[in-house]
Amino acid sequence: MSFYVINGKKVKQSLIVVIAAFFAALVLYMGNLQAAVFSTKEGPMAIYKGEKAGKKIALTFDINWGDEQAEKILDVLKNEGVKNTTFFISASWAERHPQIVERIIKEGHEIGSLGYHYRNYVDGDEKKIRRDILMAGETFKKLGVKDVKYFRTPNGNFNKKILRIADAYGYSIVHYSVDSKDYTNPGVDKIVENVVPAVSGGDIVLLHASDSALQTEKALPLIIKGLKAKSLKSVTIDELISNADIRTSEIK
Repeated sequence: MSFYVINGKKVKQSLIVVIAAFFAALVLYMGNLQAAVFSTKEGPMAIYKGEKAGKKIALTFDINWGDEQAEKILDVLKNEGVKNTTFFISASWAERHPQIVERIIKEGHEIGSLGYHYRNYVDGDEKKIRRDILMAGETFKKLGVKDVKYFRTPNGNFNKKILRIADAYGYSIVHYSVDSKDYTNPGVDKIVENVVPAVSGGDIVLLHASDSALQTEKALPLIIKGLKAKSLKSVTIDELISNADIRTSEIK
């Protein structure tokens, strides 16, 4: 009969090493699952970036005026085989163009709200802001647009008050980390330059599909080509942040 003597001290040390290694790996893993947000001190948040390590980015398009460019942008996305972008739409525009709204959904894209009238909220009366958000929500429901849960403020301006109001109605405000500045019509090459060199995993890219953005249609294929060269995949806002932990940056 053989006897084996186990050194309890060594076993304990080994367990400590294994446990420490496990938690270190867990911390590193969780560190890569972060959605960057602007937040108030007590909760409401505005998302401006998603998971950095996932090689996923979100192309977002704002629409509040016109009908020509929206159709052209959708044509480009379809021709390039890109689905899962997010269109932030003013509800008053959606009322006038229900067929384009229907196409956006049918072709696999996500819809977010820009409010109803597309007015600057920052200096607005709180009652008017609430009314505008509610009107937008009701309009989208009437158009059959379901589960609109992401909100982008007109002109991208927001503060603690607006974060709080949006949160009260069940919306998460979505900002952006890369601004194409396509609305200034600086030239196709400049729009591409504003996006492709700057973009990396987790970024939310601001583009426009209103008729005032005249050069986005031609810049978009080049942007998509640049994303593919970086092995970046376009996803909806919902997918970008669905499995991410939250890292906050407080609004002062």
